[in-house]
Amino acid sequence: VVTRDDVEESLKAVFQFVKDKEQLLQDLRSQIEETKKIISEKQRERDYWLEYKNVGSKIHAEKISSLENDIAEVKHELERTEEYYREALKVVREENQKLFDRHMKLLSEEALKNAVGYLDKHCRREIEENEWLKEEVKIYRKAHSDLEASVQLLEEENTNLVAKLIDIKLQHLRV
Repeated sequence: VVTRDDVEESLKAVFQFVKDKEQLLQDLRSQIEETKKIISEKQRERDYWLEYKNVGSKIHAEKISSLENDIAEVKHELERTEEYYREALKVVREENQKLFDRHMKLLSEEALKNAVGYLDKHCRREIEENEWLKEEVKIYRKAHSDLEASVQLLEEENTNLVAKLIDIKLQHLRV
């Protein structure tokens, strides 16, 4: 015997089953739509990269090649500039050394003249005692060390100037 309550429960169960299936169907449709959107997005991305592979990569390869050539040219120019300043520094050092040697020679000649000019009885006695010569040697050694220090300062200044010039040249080349 089937009662009305059994039929209603059975209908409710069928109705709930149909409702669940419709909900499942609706969820599947929304998942399909999401999947279609993802596929469409991935398709656009794939098309973009195919376009890049066919056209854009060649343009970038040309740009990269051009930049590599520019880098090689800048390096070559830097080497030439560096060699030029190295030679200029060498010439300045040689010139400074010549000036220093000439100055020392003049100081030696002047010291000799001073020594000869004071040759009298009193000076001969001082020469014999060697005190005057010791003082002159101290003075000339001090002048010599002062000159060496000034030459070293000039060389350092020249080196700094050359380094600044190279840096400026590099900046101009980069621009």
